[in-house]
Amino acid sequence: MEKHEGSNRGNFIRKHTRDGSEGFDGFSTDSVKFYFNTIKKFPLLKPPEEKLLAKRITKGDQDARRRMIEANLRLVVNIAKKYMNRGFPLQALIEEGNIGLIKSVERFRASKGCKFSTYATYWIKQSIERAIANQANVVRLPIHVTADISKLCRATRELTMALSREPDWSELAERTGFSGRYVKKLDSIGKKSYSLEASLPDGSEQSLLDRLEDPATLPQVDLLDCKRKAERVNAWLASLEENERSVIKLRFGIGNGGPETLEAIGKAFGVTRERVRQIEVKALGKLKSIARDRDKVASLDAL
Repeated sequence: MEKHEGSNRGNFIRKHTRDGSEGFDGFSTDSVKFYFNTIKKFPLLKPPEEKLLAKRITKGDQDARRRMIEANLRLVVNIAKKYMNRGFPLQALIEEGNIGLIKSVERFRASKGCKFSTYATYWIKQSIERAIANQANVVRLPIHVTADISKLCRATRELTMALSREPDWSELAERTGFSGRYVKKLDSIGKKSYSLEASLPDGSEQSLLDRLEDPATLPQVDLLDCKRKAERVNAWLASLEENERSVIKLRFGIGNGGPETLEAIGKAFGVTRERVRQIEVKALGKLKSIARDRDKVASLDAL
């Protein structure tokens, strides 16, 4: 694939479509305009071409996958524009939409007779709407609710370790002293915020907050509720570059499903596992620095 001038300014989708890792370098302030000019160069596909590429994609053809994604980037932009003025910059809306596009490309089956643009539109909208909803849901809850969510989170972790499986509603109810109905309600509220308690999927037992918080300065960290953690980390993530934020969100299952392995993220983005690891380490380093510089860790008890 041709290397366009200014690739280091890049954009989200070029991280997914370029061979190697050199295109995975994040946004700059003028990247949206640059992005628009770039995607105009990708030719649209005719229905027979879509069907052929779809068949090749099911067989693991990465070139076909890339071509299908590139040909539909303008569809993402058109949909993303309809969600402007909802607290998300267009750049971020396009990024979220591109995640949905990638999912649709990987799941589309031409044999079912559905037009790809129709199928992709569903996934693109879903991805954008979930991102908007996640942002809207990071709000302060009543103190007693946040305390109960914290208690439920602790009980879930403890029972999962003790039972070597996820506990059911009745077990959680017995452990917390809450009714089964209330446990389900708290669980629903918790899932609307970031998956900050999720462990990494490739062997590590650490969650995102485990990576960010310094045990020496946070001896009471287990007493903090999940909702407050979501608010805090959401603010920190906004300070990262777009590519770094994307890796952290996928790595720790923030907003778009469960945590992903380095290998899975690398395959999705078209970069090496090691490149994803480097971006993750850099991003986590920035987050720790942000936490220290802004004295957020030291002031947690005042939140």
